[in-house]
Amino acid sequence: MIVIVLGLPGSGKSYFAGRLAESLHADYINSDRVRKELFPKRTYSDMEKAVVYDTMRKKMDYSITQERNLVLDATFHKKRIRELFTKNTKGIIRYIEVWANETIVKDRLKKIRPFSEADFKVHQLIKQEWEPLEEDHLRLQSTNDNIEDMLLRAMKYLKDD
Repeated sequence: MIVIVLGLPGSGKSYFAGRLAESLHADYINSDRVRKELFPKRTYSDMEKAVVYDTMRKKMDYSITQERNLVLDATFHKKRIRELFTKNTKGIIRYIEVWANETIVKDRLKKIRPFSEADFKVHQLIKQEWEPLEEDHLRLQSTNDNIEDMLLRAMKYLKDD
């Protein structure tokens, strides 16, 4: 099974996705980590984003051939980006969208995070570009104290298929 965890910067998606991967005993790929590994100086250009998502897709393909569960963590805010991952993967991808209210997002984005460099301006830009997910998916609200509930809901959603 491949689980795509998507959401805006500061939504709590990476915190959630890492813990979900642990719960599922799945591999975990984070777009910010991939970007930092590939680009010592990051520009966030379209070319750079394309390389990051292409690298993630190749790692996903490898996980599929190895029959390993995988959690992918990125904004996935554009339909064309999501389509790169759904091509020839019918039925094995599940989506979980994570969101948080703006007050929490602003607070989170003020803090230094190990891999993400996104600030509230980036959050707002991606929010303007957001293309809603049309596929069936679970939508989870992230607060500062509900990770256990989020994981329980996600595990139920993933098992109910």
